[in-house]
Amino acid sequence: MGLGYIAQVAVLPVFTHAKSNSRLTALISDDPTKLAKLGKQYGVSQTYSYDEYDECLESGEINAVYIALPNHLHCEFTERAARAGIHILCEKPMAMTE
Repeated sequence: MGLGYIAQVAVLPVFTHAKSNSRLTALISDDPTKLAKLGKQYGVSQTYSYDEYDECLESGEINAVYIALPNHLHCEFTERAARAGIHILCEKPMAMTE
């Protein structure tokens, strides 16, 4: 979730070396241009906007989400994934305040 700098240089490229026990299934971003470009680059056809996040979580297509959003969005999107029973890896910090 999130297709900014960290996702593009540190997270997505790792999937090209992933073993058979993990694969990149969906991309989520508020930028349709990035979704199209990176979806094509990584062979991912399932793309979602932030507004479609819950649809993605409930789709049965994913079992984990990597949250690489701006810091102020971490808590909200992490909690939504947790409520949906999805495994989460969230960039730090989890929230802007205690």
